[in-house]
Amino acid sequence: MNSMKHIIAIIRIVKMNETKQALADAGLPSFTALGVTGRGRGRGLGPNYQKILQDDTKKELISQLGPEPRLKSKRMIMLVVTDEKKDLAIETIIKTNQTGNSGDGKIFVIEALGAVKVRTGESGDITLD
Repeated sequence: MNSMKHIIAIIRIVKMNETKQALADAGLPSFTALGVTGRGRGRGLGPNYQKILQDDTKKELISQLGPEPRLKSKRMIMLVVTDEKKDLAIETIIKTNQTGNSGDGKIFVIEALGAVKVRTGESGDITLD
């Protein structure tokens, strides 16, 4: 049995459909996606907040939000691939989601110990197809 990798990618919500299509086009159509919230190093005050802060009528409302970091809505994609397809999956996710701006996301790669198909009881790489 080959080694398997569990890939977890956190991406922008607006990139979900494009990522789904790119993974399918790359021969990786099977994954699980969840809506998540989180934050990185920044305070979550992106360009939209900066525009709002310039509007005097909304400054007071924004000031009431406080200085603490904001949680942003994202999508988490999880897929398990063979070792041979790991780089393809990572490259596809990066190519589809990289804008060069803060908040493009993160990809985590974890060793997967195995997989079992519930319906048939099959195990190993065959379950990934």
